[in-house]
Amino acid sequence: MKHIIILGDGMADEPCAELAGMTPLEAADTPALDRLASLGRSGRLATVPEGYTPGSEIAHLSLLGYSLPDVFEGRGTLEAASMGIDIEPDEMAMRCNLICIAPDGTIKNHSAGHISTEEAAELIAALNEGLGDGKARFFPGVSYRHLLKIKDGDKRIDCTPPHDVPGTPAADVMVKPLTPEAAPTADYINSLILRSREILDRHPVNLRRVAEGKDPANSIWPWSPGYKPAMRTMQQLFGIGKGYVISAVDLIMGIGVYAGLQPVHVEGATGLYDTNYEGKLQAALDALKGDADFVFLHIEASDEAGHEGDALLKKQTIESLDHRVVGPLLKAVEKMDGEIAIALLPDHPTPCRLRTHTSNPVPFTIWKPGVERDSVERYSEKEAAAGGYGLMTDDEFIREFLK
Repeated sequence: MKHIIILGDGMADEPCAELAGMTPLEAADTPALDRLASLGRSGRLATVPEGYTPGSEIAHLSLLGYSLPDVFEGRGTLEAASMGIDIEPDEMAMRCNLICIAPDGTIKNHSAGHISTEEAAELIAALNEGLGDGKARFFPGVSYRHLLKIKDGDKRIDCTPPHDVPGTPAADVMVKPLTPEAAPTADYINSLILRSREILDRHPVNLRRVAEGKDPANSIWPWSPGYKPAMRTMQQLFGIGKGYVISAVDLIMGIGVYAGLQPVHVEGATGLYDTNYEGKLQAALDALKGDADFVFLHIEASDEAGHEGDALLKKQTIESLDHRVVGPLLKAVEKMDGEIAIALLPDHPTPCRLRTHTSNPVPFTIWKPGVERDSVERYSEKEAAAGGYGLMTDDEFIREFLK
């Protein structure tokens, strides 16, 4: 049997005033998601174990069945794997956002107004020229998401993800050491942040963005430090065959690389509402029709809408997932030879009201030949809570799906 997981990043939410007290999942027109739920069996999955912050790196590793204390080494190291960048034994890697800081010193947004990849690459090159000192090196990624490697860095530092604190004074959430030994690393990163502003403020890319009424990328924001992780593959853990990961996000691709999945890059995949849904669907279908035993199809758009606090846009992204991915996938699967199992879920909620992730369990649906249907008729947070699987934790979801 072949298996595909469709993950709508951050889809789960809470009731929104803009949607007449419904969640975006409840308000959206989702005939395909609902059909999948009505054909299969639903439940909720706790993807964020106690003691961990609800980031995508934590939730994805958890839902794929990994023990976080054994494998988690920060977000930057995972993204480095997707970018083909090795982490040496004496190096620490960090996600490095390009962000926008407002004139009053508060963090306006975590994405520099979703700066383009081309503009960002120019800025990262300027940062390497201005701040590269043999200890720090920047690597360009996609849009606002980049990588920073620090030689002899100490990961015992407190770094605040910028998407968690929009509107907060940046000075209040700078890097803090968790041990006295880590103080030099914290001081060094904070100096990079402050020095980056001098370079970025006067860069032609930002001068042009300001003239066009766009948010400038006027500061770096490094976070989620770690060393190179040691992970067993999903083939080793669960005995799956050939696997693929399809995403626009380096973090997810990097998790896939360490999990033994082959990355598939889709032209026009942006991670936003305008991503290439059809291209991602076609990549998934090509894999299923080919040698794939397992496909992980990740769609980021709903999470970004949640971070923007835009409930109407989040509803739109869910409808795009339904109409442009899940619906055509179900029709294509019906015509394929062999048995195919489908799972649908988010990694974590990203409530529009909060504009950040939460640790609440997420709704999921599993459909596969022989699964016992339950009474759930719609795919939503409330409906899934009454599903036949109940509440799952740890590796229960992935083992149930793959068995």
